[in-house]
Amino acid sequence: MKHKLIEMLRYMRPEGSEAQQVFCDEFLKPVFGHPDAYGNYTMQVGVNPKLCFTAHHDTVHKTDGIQNLVVSNGVVCVADPITSNCLGADCTTGIWLMLNMIEAGVEGTYVVHAAEENGCKGSSGLVYENPYWLDYTDAVISFDRKGNDSVITHQMGMRTASDEFAKSFASALNLPQLKKDNGGSYTDSNEYAKIVSECTNISVGYYNQHTSRETQDLDYAELLLKHLIEADWSKIVISRDPDVYEDCWADWGRPMDLYDPKYVTTTSDMVTIIDENPDAIASLLESLGYDARTLLEECDRVECYYMDNYGARRMAQM
Repeated sequence: MKHKLIEMLRYMRPEGSEAQQVFCDEFLKPVFGHPDAYGNYTMQVGVNPKLCFTAHHDTVHKTDGIQNLVVSNGVVCVADPITSNCLGADCTTGIWLMLNMIEAGVEGTYVVHAAEENGCKGSSGLVYENPYWLDYTDAVISFDRKGNDSVITHQMGMRTASDEFAKSFASALNLPQLKKDNGGSYTDSNEYAKIVSECTNISVGYYNQHTSRETQDLDYAELLLKHLIEADWSKIVISRDPDVYEDCWADWGRPMDLYDPKYVTTTSDMVTIIDENPDAIASLLESLGYDARTLLEECDRVECYYMDNYGARRMAQM
């Protein structure tokens, strides 16, 4: 199983790329069949399963193709950070988990979404279509979180899963290291949060996502898969009311309703949000795998300072 994940990680798959299509043809179509109009692949195991498991098949690679990888002490990373800007474990590892869960017969609705990295376009389109299986779905569980200990309860500061659910998820998997985490950013499960009670995101063992320093802990991925296959899903507690709004922005700064149109209309509005909530934005970017240097790289203006022979501070552009 470990070697299959490595094989899947070799594909650099920005949305709409040829490599993305080749990946889907090789790994998804044989299991799921053809995608829907939005590019999502969906299938079910069992009759009217209560749980939905999700991942996404696009990555944040800047170019498409096949990348070389290095494996050392159970950790995989890109071989050449100059030609590959990220590993793509976000969200390849989630797909790998789901394919193995399907093969093992774990009951659930399985969805591999398109265009998550471009604003969750695949999942938002699917939710808009309101597929019949949402009528009996109690929880949407994304495998798209960094680290090895998070069960996300909040995304973008808004509650999407209850604390009771988070605790019961760890119990169902018999993985006590999993803890409730209100620092989630945004992934496909968030798109379901207004109609499905529990919408979460689970750590799958990658680190420094969206950067050339991204790594995947292969041993943790295998451990998580083992516990997902052996989980006692009857222990899951469903308690959140999706019609009730609750946020945790008060812990970070001024509370706000991000669904209010005045916050999502123009670039100047975004600048205002950043100006008024710098700590919250910094926490969000950090949760996405960014650090100061990476942000500068994304802005194409990395600034490195050095002292010249006369003791003056100089700036070098890289």
